[in-house]
Amino acid sequence: MAAIGSSGSTRPRGPQYGPKLTLLLVPRSRPCDTQSMHPTEPKPVDAPKSQTVHRGLTSAEAADLLLKHGPNVLQTQKSTPLWRLVADQFSGALVQLLLVACALSAVLGELGDAVAIAAILLLNAAVGVRQEHHAEQAVRALQQMTAPRARVRRDGHAQQIAAQEVVPGDVLLLDAGDIVAADAVLHRAAALEVVEAALTGESLPVTKAPGPEVANAPLAEQHTRVFAGTHVANGSAEAAVQHTGMHTELGKIAALLAGVPHELTPLQQRLQEVGRLLMGLCLAIVAVVAGVGLWQGRPWLEVLMTSVSLAVAAVPEGLAAMVTVALAVGVQRMARRQVLVRHLPAVETLGCTSVICTDKTGTLTQGKMTLRHVLGADPDAVLRAAVLCCDADLGQGEAAASGDPTEIAILQAGLERGLELPALELALPRTLTLPFDAVRKRMSVRRSDGVLYCKGALDGLLPLCKQAPAALIADAERLAGQGVRVLAVAIGQQDKELDLQLLGLLGLADPPRASALAAVAAARAAGITTVMITGDDPRTAEAIARELGIVVGKEVVAERVHARATPADKLAIVQSWKDRGAVVAMTGDGVNDAPALKQAHIGIAMGIAGTEVTRQAADMVLANDEFASIVAAVQEGRGIYLNIRKALVYLLAGNAAELLVMLGAALLALPVPLLPLHLLWINLVTDGAPALMLVAEPTTAEVMREPPRPLEEPMLGAPQWRHVLAVGVVEATVVLLAFATTLASGRPVEEARTVAFSTLVLSEVLRALPARHATLPFWQPGWRRSRKLLAVLAATLLLQVVVLFWGPTQRLFALAPPSLLDAELVLALGVCPTTLLELWKAWLRRQAK
Repeated sequence: MAAIGSSGSTRPRGPQYGPKLTLLLVPRSRPCDTQSMHPTEPKPVDAPKSQTVHRGLTSAEAADLLLKHGPNVLQTQKSTPLWRLVADQFSGALVQLLLVACALSAVLGELGDAVAIAAILLLNAAVGVRQEHHAEQAVRALQQMTAPRARVRRDGHAQQIAAQEVVPGDVLLLDAGDIVAADAVLHRAAALEVVEAALTGESLPVTKAPGPEVANAPLAEQHTRVFAGTHVANGSAEAAVQHTGMHTELGKIAALLAGVPHELTPLQQRLQEVGRLLMGLCLAIVAVVAGVGLWQGRPWLEVLMTSVSLAVAAVPEGLAAMVTVALAVGVQRMARRQVLVRHLPAVETLGCTSVICTDKTGTLTQGKMTLRHVLGADPDAVLRAAVLCCDADLGQGEAAASGDPTEIAILQAGLERGLELPALELALPRTLTLPFDAVRKRMSVRRSDGVLYCKGALDGLLPLCKQAPAALIADAERLAGQGVRVLAVAIGQQDKELDLQLLGLLGLADPPRASALAAVAAARAAGITTVMITGDDPRTAEAIARELGIVVGKEVVAERVHARATPADKLAIVQSWKDRGAVVAMTGDGVNDAPALKQAHIGIAMGIAGTEVTRQAADMVLANDEFASIVAAVQEGRGIYLNIRKALVYLLAGNAAELLVMLGAALLALPVPLLPLHLLWINLVTDGAPALMLVAEPTTAEVMREPPRPLEEPMLGAPQWRHVLAVGVVEATVVLLAFATTLASGRPVEEARTVAFSTLVLSEVLRALPARHATLPFWQPGWRRSRKLLAVLAATLLLQVVVLFWGPTQRLFALAPPSLLDAELVLALGVCPTTLLELWKAWLRRQAK
């Protein structure tokens, strides 16, 4: 009986105590004789005399305290100035390299090159500033959680003041619907229920009442206090203000949120590493080429011009646009899966997630109480008696249900079995109501049939029953172990709550979402650890975790389930996983979740139940609040990362070819084969457009069959760099061969550059086909998926023809009209890289067999 009985304490307990849960009811005005109760019937418990009269502060005292403590508002960090946001966009290695190339182009009079590079940089900066602008709104949104007005007692009478004028020592007057303006200790409370989900994660309203405070009690178990930012669901109260502003629990969360540093996403870190590597390679090659040129006695202006060309060739100018498009496409696809993305880099970050820390209520579960068990000799009789002892209202039409969530669940279950409370009220009017109170932990209603219908906590009803069937006691123990909320239902034949007959038990819980079970299994199969962090009871959390497959077999529960978690606990849990090398995604809906969301690699807020604070702190918002949507988004994120890497390899192989062409020409003492504008055209148009199609290819289910990528894994590993180098050598060879062959025939350097330029363009465009997959032939998987890519390649080649044959573009690019013989040479050499790649992939497929 210890597991289900009273501990002997009369301190009110909130709904987090499993079978000890008290039924939280607020008596409504009804046409019955509740005012003429039997003299021996329970009366409402009187508050201690020392708590009955509190006159509050005088206006003068309040004014002095306001000067001492300051206004009751949350402090926000200063906004980052616009100039700093813009400056931050030019701090990357790739961007700085482009800045140098732009400056050199302008100095040398190559204004076309300078304008093209500057346009790229400005566009990239504009996108970055827009993203950063939203990142600072999380703390400021906390101010919207505080009450704009508050009722206090001053100068001996109630008055309404601005919430920011509330000071310690004020007496708050609270009624249903009020937002609590400050942290306060209760002096008086009548059937008070407060919704604290935003602060504690507790899924149900919590009963509050005056009483002795428990030292060091968790926030969710402080039932003698109310907190700023929560709201009153039922009842009324008076409370003495203890803390205001940043000293409230809400203020502590604001301080935590403000103190979480901004971190680069894994994608941003990897791209910075690529940029630094490219800068080092570029400077080394430029130094070699410049040294060789000066050693050969070439004019310094020609050497400088060649160096600028190399700088342009080394940097994939289309990389920023490619990544942005890849993430934007991912945003659109995720939106179709009910995931709204606020920060673009978060799309890829979610793809390498190895740990998902998720809230329970409303994400893994349905977010509402449901009657899951009706136990007794006659379950229909048990449910009927419970319905007859309810005060809630299911509403009609568009009217929402009102009343206690537990009673709403009982009435909904009764409605499904044909038991409608309004009809029962007409047939069996009330003649007496014994309302719930926190000490009795039960409610009773006598009807016109002479029967007294009772329901409440088992330890509150069991002593009043004539007998307690052993089977029901065992059932209560079993359900309590599963974290189910247990209520007892009994009936009596007299006005007093004596000699009752225990009809049975009701088991209520917030059930798991149907989609969550499959989603957790899919995450496990993909090597992703699901961690439940909740403010609910530990037994309830563990039961849901095992039912969903978060904890399986002998896995350590404490590793995957964290109950009664405070905001600081959530921060520590997220940081602990990060310290172990995990890429952490964190979900949440309440203000208490916001710091952890910001601390995680990726924060995911609930769109339906979430607060504005949480949404502002998050990188993504779930439109449907379902865990399954997170797993679907992980699949998209993984596909996006693979597409970005595939396109990056394609771009860098082309840049390697350009560098080797320029380096080879310098070492062979040949004229400059490609001008800076030629290289910009190749990087932005003939390379960039196909790369954009590569990053936009659909994601396949096979990406979820692999474990998450390690955080330390570089964007480009040894296999990718070998591919880049090999392709670069092949393309550079064919381009130099075309250039040298044309020069050897005694033709002008402009005609040789035209042939070299055309050969490199054709080679790059055709190479986009084998770049689609590492081993499959370019016509797989399916032509339908590659229609857009084929259209872009055809348009790119058509554009190249216009550049070659249209007079204005010929003059702009310093080209000569190619002959038929030139076209044959370009075609013969331009298809070589693609042909060799397909032969190599065919060999790999044979080796795999």
